[in-house]
Amino acid sequence: MKIVIDCRYVRFDHHDGISRYTAGLVTELGRLHPLTMLISDHRQLAMLPALPWQLVRAPTSLLEPLVALSVNRLKPDVVFSPMQTMGSWGRNYRLFLTVHDLIYYRNRTPPRDLSPFIRLLWRVYHLSWWPQRMLLNGADGIVTVSETTRSLLIEHNLTRRPITVVPNSADTVPGTLAHRSIPETTRLIYMGSFMPYKNLDTLVLALADLPEYELHLLSRVSATERARLARLAPQARLVFHNGVTDDEYHRLLRSATALVTASLDEGFGIPLVEAMHLGIPVVVSDIPIFREIGADAALYFDPHSAQALADAVRELAVPGEWADRSARSIDQAARFTWAASARTLLAALQPR
Repeated sequence: MKIVIDCRYVRFDHHDGISRYTAGLVTELGRLHPLTMLISDHRQLAMLPALPWQLVRAPTSLLEPLVALSVNRLKPDVVFSPMQTMGSWGRNYRLFLTVHDLIYYRNRTPPRDLSPFIRLLWRVYHLSWWPQRMLLNGADGIVTVSETTRSLLIEHNLTRRPITVVPNSADTVPGTLAHRSIPETTRLIYMGSFMPYKNLDTLVLALADLPEYELHLLSRVSATERARLARLAPQARLVFHNGVTDDEYHRLLRSATALVTASLDEGFGIPLVEAMHLGIPVVVSDIPIFREIGADAALYFDPHSAQALADAVRELAVPGEWADRSARSIDQAARFTWAASARTLLAALQPR
């Protein structure tokens, strides 16, 4: 079976969620079965394993609907894409597409790093279900990252194709904390974007009621949004890092009391797995996907209540609670590995 993996969504310098999903899966899948990677820029190779590759046009090209004509020349038996928008017109191979979440049907603001034209197409695409339904039914199989998203695909009748859950994971980080009993600092860590559905206001307002804690916001943020959040609760101790390296991220995470997020919607939540892998408890909004990932290791709160978040953080100060949550977190994180996900994906790609 000749496998081709679409790696054109891999970033050049640092991974976002889809980029990390692609690189994690292709690395482990390449250990199980020969494959060829599709790239659209040679710089992507620095973020990918040393495997055979083929250069094709970028997925944002206006000619993307015809990309299969280029892929056909590789004579693959099956192609896997980590997105659902890969062009398929004229293909001579089986195709598996990925749906990470349905967030943008409920939160219509597209990612800010896209070009204005692509942002416009993004909005139009998410105005109704039929474009998604048409794309998914044009594939041979669908992959998604969680049981939560799988349930939503079924609920909205988005595909007649078989759906396989291939979970996200986190890259292995040296130095697992091995069941520490207390945290090193009273830092709280937020790793994520500043999109509206991330609900940063609740985090900041909660910090106003937690004077002994300091909230570190690690991702890049505009000066306007930074100023707005600072005005929201002037007494809150906020540290804006405006982007961190992986090493800085892991150093801050290892020393934290908890990773926190008040997100109203998510497709998965890789930072939760990263924190739990290090034995750092997670305090997260009570939404289905976080229940799926955090199970009984996480602490949950109503994302519309800053007081509920503050109370959940204070619960970690109860004698023995932090140590218990830390131990549970390590055990829960062990459920998510790229190796296991690659095995599940390979089984799905096999011809029926």
